[in-house]
Amino acid sequence: MPLLALHGVHKSFGAVKVTDGISLAVEPGETLGILGPNGAGKTTLFNLISGDLRADGGRIEYEGRDVGALPPHQRCRGGIGRSYQVPQPFGAMSVFENLVTAACFGGGQREREAWATAVEVLEQTGLAPHANRPAGGLTLLNRKRLELARALATRPKLLLLDEIAGGLTEPEAKQLVEELKRIKARGVTMIWIEHVVHALLAIADRLFVINFGQKLAEGEPRAVMANPEVRRVYMGMEA
Repeated sequence: MPLLALHGVHKSFGAVKVTDGISLAVEPGETLGILGPNGAGKTTLFNLISGDLRADGGRIEYEGRDVGALPPHQRCRGGIGRSYQVPQPFGAMSVFENLVTAACFGGGQREREAWATAVEVLEQTGLAPHANRPAGGLTLLNRKRLELARALATRPKLLLLDEIAGGLTEPEAKQLVEELKRIKARGVTMIWIEHVVHALLAIADRLFVINFGQKLAEGEPRAVMANPEVRRVYMGMEA
């Protein structure tokens, strides 16, 4: 049984169809990469999965259960964690406090359990040396790490990553990819929206390409990237 399955999901803003009948399935332990030009509807798709937006039609199933009517906090406590494209930590709080907050309020953990989770996640993401620093003073790489760490602190089964490598230098993106590989090795299922294609290709088992809210292509990563229509739409290259 897929961990997540979308069946003909629709979302419109006025006359604009942002998500137009999207269907996909993600198996436990799989990493699905999502590509598409700006405005294709990728982040809207995440908002529908996480509950930040309510779908106009179709079904969203998580662990075989229709979660379309559940609010975001219930989906999070059920195991759907996510990062956001623009990190927005509690800037005046320390890195450690940010993680304890995520574990308690996002993951529903008791305070002492949340402390242990925070320590574990600090080590996993390379943030241990910055544990007591105010989150607002971190570098971009460490803000991205903290965004990832806050999602991990909720102990997700499904991790939604929204352009987490965006804005990073190539060496920084490589560091982040290595951290994501370790998370994948622990069995966490991931869906990753990313424009840094080489980072995505290093970890994705499968690609799903969206254009104008519809599926353009799906399949093995390098086969999808060789698809003439994907090259034309996404990379502006004529076949």
